Order: sequence, then structure tokens, then C-alpha cells
Amino acid sequence: MAVSNNIITAVNFIALMCSIPIITAGIWLSSKQDNQCIHWLRFPVIFIGILFLLVALSGFVGAYWNKPGLLSFFLFSMAFLIIFLLILLILAFTVARPSGQFSVPGRRYKEYRLTGFSNWLRDHVTDDENWHGIRACLANSKVCPKLSQEYDSAYQFFNTHLTPTESGCCKPPTMCGYQYVNPTMWINPVNSVADADCSIWNNDPSQLCYSCDSCKAGLLGNLRKEWRKANVILIVAVVVLICVYLIACSAFKNAQITNLSQQHK
Repeated sequence: MAVSNNIITAVNFIALMCSIPIITAGIWLSSKQDNQCIHWLRFPVIFIGILFLLVALSGFVGAYWNKPGLLSFFLFSMAFLIIFLLILLILAFTVARPSGQFSVPGRRYKEYRLTGFSNWLRDHVTDDENWHGIRACLANSKVCPKLSQEYDSAYQFFNTHLTPTESGCCKPPTMCGYQYVNPTMWINPVNSVADADCSIWNNDPSQLCYSCDSCKAGLLGNLRKEWRKANVILIVAVVVLICVYLIACSAFKNAQITNLSQQHK
């Protein structure tokens, strides 16, 4: 019994450690400026990481002080959380698979089409009801104003790797043929009917292209990029947690068998 409990205590300690990168990934995602404008996407990973931490802590206490009830709770809850995290990962990979990006001749940065992203992501982020608040949040952020401080010339601007949000929200689409004045001021479009966004662009710092489809696509591009980075951490964590869970199940089963054998003697 003691040997099995020692094993369970050790694997629970590993589970405790695994919750830290999950929480860290969640904090990193929630700290990104574009994610701060999408409130329902900010905290799910942090919440899951905290739940893993609490469940692993209950298993650690249960194994260290030999509390079968807590160990049973740990095994049941850990199985539920692992399944939930796997579903979240599958959903994230499915909806983040299409990128919507395309290259622009003479530009190092990419531009983005809203139709290039999954229907689920478009419906849950860029619908009119959600976008009104997101647009106001982006307009009040420093995403676009900081560009004017970073780039002094058109050559420098055209040869930089803009983030998807910067590319979609802070400048007009290249196909419109606007002339560069500075990163957030463009004039005299050559082809103002090439795209619906061409007529929406406004040099007013509170307007820019925040109402453009290109801005919505850029935001989705940023979300996709950041979630795919976080998914790498989550995949490693969930693989380790599955291994930990299987070891804990085996050790708990052996402990129960040993306990029954001792009772029959």
C-alpha cells in the first residue's frame, strides 16, 4: 500500500507541475492585445489550468495522507479534465486550420481575407453583435498608433513583418492603391472600387480600417497564430497528463487489491 501511495504521490506532483505551463499559456494568451478585446477567449485555458492544479493537489493530499475518497475524486476529475482539454485542442486545431492569408507583391507582410477562415470562427468573433465591442476596443488600443512611431519611411514599412491585426486594421488593402503618407495615413486611392474595404478606410485614428472585413480577418489571423503556439504547450502537457493518469490508475488499483488482501488475512 505504501509503495502504491508513493507512486501516486509522485505522479500527482508531476500533474501539479503540468498545470503550471497550462496556466502560463493561458496567461500569455490573455495578455495579447487582440485577445483582450475578445473577452470570452481570454480565460478558458487559465481556468482549465487552475482546475488541473486543484485536482492534482487533491490527489497529492489523498495519496500522501492515504485518503481513498480524495484519490477517487482525483481519478474521476482528472479523466474529465483530460477529455475536456482534448476536445478543446481538437476544436482549436479544426477552427484554426484555414489561415486566410495571402501574399502581396512588393510587400513583406501578408494580407488576410475573411472568407479564408472557418465559419465557426467568423460566426463567433466577427458577427455584428460581437464586432461592435471588439472594434471599440481595438480603436482604443495602441495596436495602430504605435506603428507611426516605429516606421519612418514607406520602404521600411513595406519591408516589415506586420502582425495580422496591424496589416488588416491599420492600413487599407493594397489592392485599393492608396498612396503611403505614414503607417496610418493613406491618400488618393487608384482603384477605390477594387474592394468594399477601399471605401471604408478613413484616416481618422478612431476609424482607420476597424470596420473593414480585412480588420476582422487580421484579428482572426492573430488569434490563429497565437492559439497554434499555445497548442504546442497544451499538447505536451496533455500527453504527460495522460501518462500520469494511467500510472495513477494502475497504482490505485494495486493499492486497492493490496488493501483487500490485507483485510482478508
